Amino acid sequence: MSYVGPEPDGFDPDGWDGRGGAPSRRFGGRPILVTFAALVPTALAAWLVWQVVSGPGDSEPPKVLPAPGQSSTGSPSQDGSQDGSQDAKASGAAPSKSEGSKSPERSASPSKSKAEKASPKPAGGSGPLKGKVVVIDPGHNPGNFKHTTEINRSVNVGNGSKECDTTGTSTNAGYTEARFTLDVAKRMRTVLERQGATVQLTQSGDRAWGPCVDERAEIGNTAKADAVVSVHADGSGEGNRGFHVILPASVRAGAADTTPIVKPSRDLGERIAGNYLKATGQAPSNYVGGGTGLDTRSDLGGLNLSKVPKVFVECGNMRDSQDVERLTSDAWRQKAAQGISEGIVSFLDG
Repeated sequence: MSYVGPEPDGFDPDGWDGRGGAPSRRFGGRPILVTFAALVPTALAAWLVWQVVSGPGDSEPPKVLPAPGQSSTGSPSQDGSQDGSQDAKASGAAPSKSEGSKSPERSASPSKSKAEKASPKPAGGSGPLKGKVVVIDPGHNPGNFKHTTEINRSVNVGNGSKECDTTGTSTNAGYTEARFTLDVAKRMRTVLERQGATVQLTQSGDRAWGPCVDERAEIGNTAKADAVVSVHADGSGEGNRGFHVILPASVRAGAADTTPIVKPSRDLGERIAGNYLKATGQAPSNYVGGGTGLDTRSDLGGLNLSKVPKVFVECGNMRDSQDVERLTSDAWRQKAAQGISEGIVSFLDG
């Protein structure tokens, strides 16, 4: 990178001798100066003829005379200063620093970029959750409908096998669970980042399908999350309404061992249930959990394979007309995101 700094104090480029130009020098008087000036064009013409006839040497690159005002090592920038890194800047790559350095085309690593996207980003502010890592798992994926072969394959969940993923449910009008969960998850991310947390989503609509349930669990484990919440909506029959939070049962089989996370996961789930009820006014499920809003299950791979505290939240029933009015409301989804987030804050800051 070139740098044009300030001129020394008092420097006058147009008249540094005080008279508007360099002082004249008269070596022996005017005749000598005139004779020398006459010889210069003749000598220059002879040198050019020799260059054309002889050409460059075998190991010497062709000589190219720079245009007036241009350096032989680069093109001038618009302000007249030379900057040999203009092409590199235009392409977004760093200029080469030595012959042994990588070319600009190879300076970026696609695999590294993907890894960076998958890693939690540092929190942008301070707050009660500064230093805490939260993983939000938006249930299903809007693209799963187009990739049934991929999502139908079986994966091991410790105590059995489950589908890689499912399409999820939808309202009778076609508003999908996958769209709902992704919307609520993004709202939660905003709320939690304002509290200082580092937040990662298992998917944010940037992949064609999935991830599978075992990968979803692994994302939380790899991030060493302090809390993981999987966002869902149920697909039960009309008249079944309300929310419930699914807790991990004690499972020790194959790759699954939930023993260390059963207790903290219950604490997380209870706090979410209380704050969700308060924020949304949504009653606990009238068909699951015996009115407590809590349900314990041992058949969900996302819970069985988790090594960190994790719960599922079924925000409501997408097939019940009363619940649908809430689930399809922007304002209510914001309340849902706020209630779940406040439960997470209570758990991590409690």
